[in-house]
Amino acid sequence: MTRAPLPKVFITCAITGNITQPEQTPHLPITPKQIADSALEAADAGAAIAHIHVRDPKTGRPSMELDLYREVLDRIRAKNSELIINLTTGPGGRFVPSEHDPKIAGEGTTLMVPERRVEHIVALKPDICTLDLNTMNSGGQVVINTPTNIRRMAKVIADAGVKPEIELFDSGDIALLHDLIADGTFKGPLLTSYVMGVKYGFQPSPETVLYARGLLPADAAFTAIGIGRSAFQMVAQSYLAGGHVRVGLEDAVYIERGVLAPSNATLVEKARRIAEDLGAQIANPSEARRILGLREAA
Repeated sequence: MTRAPLPKVFITCAITGNITQPEQTPHLPITPKQIADSALEAADAGAAIAHIHVRDPKTGRPSMELDLYREVLDRIRAKNSELIINLTTGPGGRFVPSEHDPKIAGEGTTLMVPERRVEHIVALKPDICTLDLNTMNSGGQVVINTPTNIRRMAKVIADAGVKPEIELFDSGDIALLHDLIADGTFKGPLLTSYVMGVKYGFQPSPETVLYARGLLPADAAFTAIGIGRSAFQMVAQSYLAGGHVRVGLEDAVYIERGVLAPSNATLVEKARRIAEDLGAQIANPSEARRILGLREAA
């Protein structure tokens, strides 16, 4: 399958994530105000979409509290109603086997019923939410997203009128994607992303970008995401392969070798510069809404 670069590409900024630790960078947004302000700054730098996780303001650790999501959205929408909001549904899928009996959950397990993982989507109705298809090793833990649980989450998301961004971490996830299209769980045109650089999933390279692209439905929009040192390499590769662009402190904390990014906005500015130097035109939020078939901003 051949695809030319798109006439307009949008930039997603992943603001704080679930894995990046405050110990890695002092610039990681933690509180709802910090997360919202960082998203607004990223929008000013050229991002059309803000991908949002929330964190416990006291500890900096990942959270799923509805009130934190609500505060972030309210703060963003009070100042920028056009920016596309993309909420995560990733938390709640990790299993850590106990040391003495691997079938019993140990400390760090977050695995929960799938409907609990999408409660904030029903309550807040963002423009987009991510939906992970991966079941995989992640460090010493296991991320579990069974086909049945994915279908349950997808139904809740669809009933809420929210567009899923389907996140893919390896080729088996794309095989599952095709099954979910065949049974009507997903209806096109699809918004997808494939994540490269997680140790036990897709590894970042031009070959991987083209291989994964070739497995996707022909009309699926995609973003090839690079984790860590591959973040900016994948900006270029994704654009050249016919995809969109994502950066953010969720994915990488360095703006260049050995230099911490002072903000999400600086990551967006660099990604925009790379894409534009290659010939890209960057979509604003209104244009990105039309590309994705989203409702107009309130």
